[in-house]
Amino acid sequence: MIGPMRILVINPNISDSVTALIGSEAARSASPGTELTLRTAPFGVAYIETRFEAMVGAYAAANVAAEHAAGHDAVIVAAFGDPGLAALREVLPMPVLGLTESALASACLLGPRFSIIAISQRIQAWYREVVQANGLEGRLASIRALDRPLARIDGIQEDHTEALLALCERAVAEDGADVLILAGAPLAGLARQLAGRLPVPVVDGVSSAVRQAEMLHGLQPGTARRGSMAPPPAKPHQGLPPALAALLETAQARGASA
Repeated sequence: MIGPMRILVINPNISDSVTALIGSEAARSASPGTELTLRTAPFGVAYIETRFEAMVGAYAAANVAAEHAAGHDAVIVAAFGDPGLAALREVLPMPVLGLTESALASACLLGPRFSIIAISQRIQAWYREVVQANGLEGRLASIRALDRPLARIDGIQEDHTEALLALCERAVAEDGADVLILAGAPLAGLARQLAGRLPVPVVDGVSSAVRQAEMLHGLQPGTARRGSMAPPPAKPHQGLPPALAALLETAQARGASA
């Protein structure tokens, strides 16, 4: 019998207040006995909305994973857009999940077409590329986003809930969305508040990732030794932080023994 699991939840941006939002929703979603370890990136930006910021967030997430993933049964990259997700899957021996991929998987189980509700206009191009990378552009009804200054990244739900609700209603009425995805860690938990006020299912990335991590832990599917998710081949490296170098070397050794 498989016992309780431990999940490392990494916020790839520097906002501790957003990590607190993520942690609250993760705790509400987790099964009894599941242990959550929350970590915030030690460097980077307040919130990620561009490709360059995602690159920085991916490196920050890799460093946090290198330092803290040992002893956990799954890792969650807790930023919509999943910065560094595929790369971490190559080097970590446990399942690695992201908010976008998990939310998309949940949405696809609930209806044929989904809309993404985002916190900024700038973020839309990157999100669209992430949907394309997941092979689901044909099921994307729309991406709608706030078009106003954000005074506090941790205050979006408090300051903009009605505007977000209006975007959701337009996505259903005008874009034909069968499911709504509330995108981004700063919106963690908002789906619970809006679900009863909207005529279609509403999906949250944090809760989706936590529940899917538990599902994968229960399935015990094994780890990749071949294919594109296999560990990277051994080769020289230099200048990496010690924990990151150790993670890479351990993954290389695991691949060499496969």
